[in-house]
Amino acid sequence: MAGGARGCWVDDATSQIVAAIFREQEDAAGYFLLLRQICQTHGFPLALYADQHTIFQSPKQPTLAQELAGTPPRSQFGRLVDELHIRLTPSRCPAGIPALSPQAKGRIERLFGTLQDRLVKALRRAGAHTLEEANRVLLDFLPHFNSRFARLPPQPGSAYLPWPTGLRPQDVFCFKYLRTVSNDNTLSFAGHALPIPPGPHLRSYARRQVELHHDLEGRLAICYQGHHLVVYEPLKAGPPRVGKFTPAHVPTPPPKPTTVRKPKPAPIPRKPAPDHPWRRPFIVSAKPKNSPG
Repeated sequence: MAGGARGCWVDDATSQIVAAIFREQEDAAGYFLLLRQICQTHGFPLALYADQHTIFQSPKQPTLAQELAGTPPRSQFGRLVDELHIRLTPSRCPAGIPALSPQAKGRIERLFGTLQDRLVKALRRAGAHTLEEANRVLLDFLPHFNSRFARLPPQPGSAYLPWPTGLRPQDVFCFKYLRTVSNDNTLSFAGHALPIPPGPHLRSYARRQVELHHDLEGRLAICYQGHHLVVYEPLKAGPPRVGKFTPAHVPTPPPKPTTVRKPKPAPIPRKPAPDHPWRRPFIVSAKPKNSPG
């Protein structure tokens, strides 16, 4: 399956557009939405063929621990396909053609040329002026386009894997982050201190590592050992950006209990005993005149 920078994925075997979306800009949330659409309508693809964009490949250098473990740093999209057991080939396809070359991107670029002609005319006829209107036109456009330009695969049957039983989309198709809870039972994310309320098992999660799930509707859930501790609603609903979040409301953490210190009692004056050395007279012994020295 090949992907392009303008929000669509094409099946290599049939040249069918299996998913497409209009976005204001190319971002990770758009590709999450595309892959979720593919998995829910067709199934899990065996492999995805993409370019070397940082959405697919993390630009970070591996740490020493990652090098020793053989686990290179992954982007949010790379982590997603790893969890879904989908092979991502961002650098070279099976034929050995680099993804950034015109030969490798020829199919998707030819498709974009066709869409820029036919799809633009369909948008103009429908009078689409907003992103939502354009995506509604796209849903009606794709079946007619695929029925005309898609082809039969060389082998019958489907290579997509079925959706696993019990897998919830919101548990996988979300941005995930690891954070350590501070001593005041809060954690920091995107410049906000988010308090964690006392749970049924623990009153405080201080110094414990929790996982943040930022779903495609914008909600941010703080999870610990598979359980949601608290869910924060976004100030603006919709697909988020990686590492960006503004909560609609952050509850004020309860004030820390102040310990009232008892005043120290006044020191009791101590009277020396009658035989205390300080009460003895100071005696200086006189030295005899004829004594040596």
